[in-house]
Amino acid sequence: MITRIVKMTFQPEFIIQFQQLFEERKEKIRNMPGCIYLELLQEVKDGNVFFTYSNWEAEADLEYYRNSELFKDTWQKTKALFAQKAEAWSMVKRHEL
Repeated sequence: MITRIVKMTFQPEFIIQFQQLFEERKEKIRNMPGCIYLELLQEVKDGNVFFTYSNWEAEADLEYYRNSELFKDTWQKTKALFAQKAEAWSMVKRHEL
């Protein structure tokens, strides 16, 4: 399983627009082949910072999504709202308690 975390910092005036975009697309993303979990988190102290946290059955599933028209269109619209460049990490779980 792959966990994907993406940190996004938005211009304050575009936060509502981003939240609407996520609301419109979240079910489509979650229903992509291999996506087993998806959530959107907002930083408590800096409300301009959001994280997407998703779990994928395999790296190939994440790559399939990243090469899809859904991702390309969503990412193009999302990155136009950024205050700074996004950061992303793909990880595998090593321990759980």
